Amino acid sequence: MHRRLREAKIVAWGLLSTRHPLQAHIIPMRRCNLACTYCNEFDDFSKPVPLLEMKRRLNRLGALGTTFITISGGEPLLHPDLDEIIRHIRKLGMLAGMITNGYLLTAERIQRLNDAGLEHLQISIDNVVPDEVSKKSLKVLDKKLQLLAQYAEFHVNINSVVGGGVKNPWDAYTVAKRAIDLGFSSTVGIIHDSDGQVQPLSAEEYEVYCATKDLSKASYARLNRFQDNIALGKANTWRCRAGSRYLYVCEDGLVHYCSQQRGYPGVPLEQYTRDDVRREFYTEKPCAPHCTISCVHQTSLIDFFRGRQRPANSFPTPTASRHDQLVHIE
Repeated sequence: MHRRLREAKIVAWGLLSTRHPLQAHIIPMRRCNLACTYCNEFDDFSKPVPLLEMKRRLNRLGALGTTFITISGGEPLLHPDLDEIIRHIRKLGMLAGMITNGYLLTAERIQRLNDAGLEHLQISIDNVVPDEVSKKSLKVLDKKLQLLAQYAEFHVNINSVVGGGVKNPWDAYTVAKRAIDLGFSSTVGIIHDSDGQVQPLSAEEYEVYCATKDLSKASYARLNRFQDNIALGKANTWRCRAGSRYLYVCEDGLVHYCSQQRGYPGVPLEQYTRDDVRREFYTEKPCAPHCTISCVHQTSLIDFFRGRQRPANSFPTPTASRHDQLVHIE
């Protein structure tokens, strides 16, 4: 109940003011213990971002008025100071969430996440049996899900996927059914390839997508037709607020539009200001019609009917040139 009240306050504040980020994805660890072939968000060598630097970045996000932090990766459970990072998010009054592949979860690790104050956790499960595309399978992770059902005090969402080379489309339905049986929420996503692109679903994949979505409990993530249009290969008409209401902060501390648009604006977080947030709120994103990033769309949905946007080149040049220089340096 306490978490739901905090979430309701976030929505209310978002309706009242457009001058602050609602959600930020932050990367404390790019390295991952898996190597799913469709994923372009990991490596096998990066070191963790030092704790003090992570705290500085979180402080800056707090100063910008950010309300919800999602820790992602790579695999964030590899970070040696993850619990302290979560505690610092909660200390700053922000909601704390995490996306993980789940492999490193144990009863003791789940309890530590409880103690740190984690409020949301999501695991994407790609198939029932592991294959050369993905090892994030129900067969491997089911015991982890049982541990979460037994010990987790935070909200757990299991995301199943269709498309992107998944061999057995009906695996998504099986994964979602198992998640609901364990008392978790369930969502279904359309998986992209290693270039971040998706193709319209086949007839069978679309049938699976609809059946799996119908299993899911009602949630904010289902209050729009964003994924439905992607499944059919249709463009979406919406106002993307990436760089404003949604920030993606990479392991180098640079602010990007999202995980699939790394490179712009490419500004160090410590230099990112409310003026940047305001400008990007009104900046039209050319990639928006065929975007596959549902978390950006869900965050932007609250502002759908306000804030008409303009092309990026219609804004004054000094800020744009600063961004261009930083992108070039990167």
